[in-house]
Amino acid sequence: MRSSALPGMRVPGPLAALLAAWALGLLSGCTVVGTTPERLPPRVVVGPPPEDRGGIDPRPAPLDPVRRFDEVRALWVVRYTMTSAESVRTMVRQADEAGINTLIVQVRGRADAFYASELEPRGESIRDPADFDPLQLVLEEAHARGMAVHAWVNTHLVWGPAALPVSPDHLVNAHPEWLAVPRELGNELSAVDPSDDRFVSRLIRYAEENPETVEGVYTSPSHPAVQDRVHGVWMDLAARYELDGIHFDYIRFPSAEYDYSVGALERFRIWVRDHLSEARFAELERAYQADLFAFVEGEAALWSEFRRAQVTGLVTRIRQDVKSIRPRLVVSAAVIADPVLAYEDRFQEWQAWLREGLIDVAVPMAYTPDVDRFEALVRAARSAAPSPDRVWAGIGAYMTTPSGTMEMIDIARAEDAGGVAIFSYDWAVGEGQQERGGPFLQRVGRERFGR
Repeated sequence: MRSSALPGMRVPGPLAALLAAWALGLLSGCTVVGTTPERLPPRVVVGPPPEDRGGIDPRPAPLDPVRRFDEVRALWVVRYTMTSAESVRTMVRQADEAGINTLIVQVRGRADAFYASELEPRGESIRDPADFDPLQLVLEEAHARGMAVHAWVNTHLVWGPAALPVSPDHLVNAHPEWLAVPRELGNELSAVDPSDDRFVSRLIRYAEENPETVEGVYTSPSHPAVQDRVHGVWMDLAARYELDGIHFDYIRFPSAEYDYSVGALERFRIWVRDHLSEARFAELERAYQADLFAFVEGEAALWSEFRRAQVTGLVTRIRQDVKSIRPRLVVSAAVIADPVLAYEDRFQEWQAWLREGLIDVAVPMAYTPDVDRFEALVRAARSAAPSPDRVWAGIGAYMTTPSGTMEMIDIARAEDAGGVAIFSYDWAVGEGQQERGGPFLQRVGRERFGR
């Protein structure tokens, strides 16, 4: 096995030892799909109260980042900018000139790496030579300007509705048994070996046919190996890079129609046994012999509880282990802004994560051109946050005008959010360059960030 440390990277002694031990054990995103729900009431709190979770202190520790700002002015940077040294340097310079103080850079886009990784294949779109480390260059350029850098990690979305990944080591090619299955394909794919080409092809075709409900191919949130892989990516990043934070995205199910893979159904059958009487379990067990969905349809509420537990369990595990080596590293998550939709359909109970300190910061993706709805979504997030610095309001600039974006910045400030996160740099320097009144980033920087 090669050393976990890569050439040119300084790894503190204790971290090197921890990483080596972790790696040995390992070997044995940001769009929202779906229709806009009805407007939220001013305050929405869902999910079980903190005291219902045994063993978790419901009082989050004070947030103590390495770089603290009176107002976080963050910019999501999609992996397509992380492809060459020239584009990285240009991005950091333009963001700094616009008054951005926090970069959220996508380093795991589709189970690939836009950093120096031994766990996952190098991003196919990276143009510069093999020794080019996009993340390391962002850190050098941004930290020199006093900017914070957060590594953006897509969790369960691992491929799009496109041709298969080139690398045989990509998990879609190497571990198709890790993939989530929609209910519509559950029975069909239960009879297909995941190693058969038809298995992944069918999942890709389903995503192509249902773009309004699913962005691509997802991993199964309940699969232990999937959880280990994501945990490994986080620990690798936390141990080897001088990051200010790491950012969850797609830390959820694509919808309630997933995961009906054989493995997930069987894991639920085992999990649910402790929640049922012997008679009820025996009844469902008999039905299960003829009906693959007997348990999940017979105990729908517990099926939802199980799926939420898989998502929250991974968040809990990652936070605990990351904080053990980097206590000041900020753990944040891009979340479905409507907390009811997030809880009931995506099994992402992020309001509870905030209340219980499982994440440091929630970034609700309040992507809408409707400023009233944006205000309601930000207010719902602030109602769950113990302090203003725990919420950065996510603005979908691509869905509105520069004036609309600036009005949303004003709303976020009025609602006492700790900052804003704008999606995205890549849009801003593409379509946003053509906006009247000057290029998008420069205009927002001039009119709202004092630049």
